[in-house]
This record gives sequence, C-alpha cells and structure tokens, in this order.
Amino acid sequence: MGNMVAIVGRPNVGKSTLFNRLVESRKAIVNEAAGTTRDRHYGFAQWNGCEFSVIDTGGWVEGSDDVFEEAINKQVQLAIDEADVLLFLVDVVHGITDLDQKVASRLRRLNDQRPVLLVANKADNYEIGMNAAEFYKLGLGDPVPISAINGSGTGDLLDKLVSTFNNTENPEKELEELPRYTIVGRPNAGKSSLINAFIGEERHIVTDIAGTTRDSLYTRFNKFGFDFYLVDTAGIRKKSKVTEDLEYYSVMRSIRSIENADVCILMIDATRGIESQDMNIFSLVQKNKKGLVVCVNKWDLVENKSTEA
Repeated sequence: MGNMVAIVGRPNVGKSTLFNRLVESRKAIVNEAAGTTRDRHYGFAQWNGCEFSVIDTGGWVEGSDDVFEEAINKQVQLAIDEADVLLFLVDVVHGITDLDQKVASRLRRLNDQRPVLLVANKADNYEIGMNAAEFYKLGLGDPVPISAINGSGTGDLLDKLVSTFNNTENPEKELEELPRYTIVGRPNAGKSSLINAFIGEERHIVTDIAGTTRDSLYTRFNKFGFDFYLVDTAGIRKKSKVTEDLEYYSVMRSIRSIENADVCILMIDATRGIESQDMNIFSLVQKNKKGLVVCVNKWDLVENKSTEA
C-alpha cells in the first residue's frame, strides 16, 4: 500500500483541515464543534512524485462528557498502530494544553518505533508562527509551523514528511480506479455494522445512537481476488428532520457518495419495515443509474419471520 501517515491531536486543532489540504479535496467535514470527526478517514496524497496514504482521526479526549469518547480514542489508537509516520498537530494560538501534554506523552513512547513530526497549526502569519517554539517543550523535536487553512508552511512539512519514508512505493491503484460499493440507508439501519462484519474488525464506530457516522468513510477491501472500496455513509433523513448544519453536510456527503458509487447497498431496518424514506433513497439511487443491492438488516430482531408479502 505504500506509506501511511496518521494525523493525531486533541480536538479542534485543525486535523481535518490539514487532511483536506494534503489530499487536495474536502473529503472530511470541518466544523468548529469539537468532536466533529469520529471515525478514521482515509485519503491519498502526493508530493514531489511520492504518493502516500493519510488518515484523519478524531480528537483525543480524556474525562469529557462525550458519549463517543472511548470509541473515538480507540479509533485514534488503531490509526496510530497502523501508521508508519505520525503528524502530531497542536494549536499555536492556544498554546500547550494539558491534553496536548497527555497526547505527547503517549507519542514519545512511540518515537523510537516510528517518526513523530510535531506540527504547530494555525500559524496564519509570521508573528503567530513565532509562538510555535514553545511546543519544543513537548519533547518531540522542533515544531513545524503551518497554516492548514491558508497553506503556508505545508510545503516545508511535506518535504520533512517524505524524507522519513523508507521508500517511494506508490499505492497499487488510485482511489478513482477502484470500484466503489456504497452502503446507504436511514440512520441506524446498520450500515457501519455491515462493513465491520465484512472486514472482520471494528473499522467504524457503532452505537445505537442515530447519526453516529458523520462522514463518508472509505475502506479498501479485497475479497475473492477483487480489490474495491466499501463506502460507509451517514444516515439520510428527510429534509424536514435535518435541523443542524453538521447533519446537513453529512447528508450532502452521503448523496454525493451515491453519485460517485458503482454499486449501492441499500440497508433496510427489518424491525421498521420499508418506510417512505427508504423509497426516497431507492429513487435517488435509481435516478443516478447505479447498481443496487437491497439488504434487509436486523432480521434476528423480528419476532414474526414470515417471508410472505
């Protein structure tokens, strides 16, 4: 697969903004609300002819009231274990926080196993960038000041990043060249659980809370000699029920994933039957002329398992 780079850090330091800049797209939703990113999010980047994979992660938190804290931290740890190089992102405007120090302590223990690059984000001008020096106290070397939002300093960061790679092996196939099987449906229909079952690991966070998945998440998978992508999406609710901006963007990403799919797997919740929103999603798939597989989930929870119409 080539080199794998994970972006880690506490919430709201700009990890998804940097991810989007590195992969040159807006694949990850960016919002001022802490905890916007929950699952691992993968993309491809290249610099001076060297291609590599990038993982966006949720913000590492401890002792918060976020019900997803444990699940998010588990996803972050999985990304750390998977990565060849770690980008530890900090916020030069707010300075060193207790949480920065806790994350740094974890990463220092890994520094002899894989490179850890300290990246001081939000250095939007020279004066602010001068404050990056204080992060040297974290014990992870010289910080690289950047502004993920305007791109300043990212060239220096990429030069330093690719110099840590053992080779310049490229991914065998680009994202656009692989078939995409996109899982769609209403919230809490079991889309993430299906992908976890396919790949045999907890790739995506699964809870009983509707709206757990926010982004469209790509998982590369190989089965029966075929290489393809499984795409998890946020649940699509009726427009009248979408009240938050963050959910609106999540739904728009899901619709875009349908447009970019080769085949859609429509998840139906057997405990609720076929509802009008299921038909709306079906129509959206049909309108975009995509292949369709209908998957009826939660059949084990149905008491009367009659298959008659």
